[in-house]
Amino acid sequence: MFQIILTALTAFVIVWLLGPLLIPVLQRLKPARPEREAEPEQPAPQKKKQPQPPPKPPVPTMGGVMALAAVTVATLIFGLDGMEFALPALVCVLALGVLGFIDDFMRAKSGEPTGLPDYQKLLAELVIAIIVAVWAYRSPLIGSSLHLPFSGKEWDIGVWYVPLVIFVVFTQINAAQFTDGMDGLLTSVTMVYALFMIAILAAMARIANQNGELLLGENLTGTAVFSAAVAGASVGFLCFNAYPARVQAGSSGSLAFGGAVAMLAILSRSILILPVMGFCFAASLGSVILQALSRRREDGKRLFRAVPIHRHFELMGHPAPKIVSMYAIVTAALCAACLLFYLR
Repeated sequence: MFQIILTALTAFVIVWLLGPLLIPVLQRLKPARPEREAEPEQPAPQKKKQPQPPPKPPVPTMGGVMALAAVTVATLIFGLDGMEFALPALVCVLALGVLGFIDDFMRAKSGEPTGLPDYQKLLAELVIAIIVAVWAYRSPLIGSSLHLPFSGKEWDIGVWYVPLVIFVVFTQINAAQFTDGMDGLLTSVTMVYALFMIAILAAMARIANQNGELLLGENLTGTAVFSAAVAGASVGFLCFNAYPARVQAGSSGSLAFGGAVAMLAILSRSILILPVMGFCFAASLGSVILQALSRRREDGKRLFRAVPIHRHFELMGHPAPKIVSMYAIVTAALCAACLLFYLR
């Protein structure tokens, strides 16, 4: 526990120190786009007009590089004892972070709302997901079994494990991207998820050590260290990303955070409860899919007034800080419910 807390504090301090140094540099780059406002996709009901606050000035993107640097340094310093899990997780997050950085940089330099062509970015994400799936399937410490938290047993799904992991990684990355955009939203949800994953991984490591699976226990502890680095970096990034944000995570942050969430689920073999613990991620992606599949009615209305769904809540009159708080609370409650199955 001392090592885990020290890892989180180290990641926090790194981001906290990097912020004042990097934010002015990022501000010199032309922001890819102004702070995203909720634009309705359907006519709003006629109501008495109320004064609106002035739009916030553009904030720099690519802030995710600060969190990425903190996770890397903290994991390499304190997670060396369980690097069979922590190192692949870190490599995956770094690969996605670099992909996101390229996308952010192209947006910032061109001033256009698009960076990498969508097909190139999606193809790169798919390749990374395939590599992760094949590695996990061939790993003797992971294999093709999924942990069943309700019974404590395992479910071997054989070769179907590979397409399942590809689907999990690919969808979680894009869910994190859709969750990004509102000040502090992605960072808060990722922070809560990572904090509870520390407890789950610690409980799993204790059980593995009690059963004589010392190598597995050591690597689960290393994964808990990686999760602590993600949590600490998220807390540090919130110092600059909470409302009103001074910097946005951008693709470099959203891809990296999404990859970290997916890797923590894979390494703990808790894929089956990822939709529960990461319900807010799933809601963002699911709302976009449902909106695309829904048909516009004759009155011009659609299923949601805007997507992702947090933009729908914003157009309903809920302030952004309240939406972020509720997302964090819902995530904490669902994660706590899942944690109970590992503490029996």
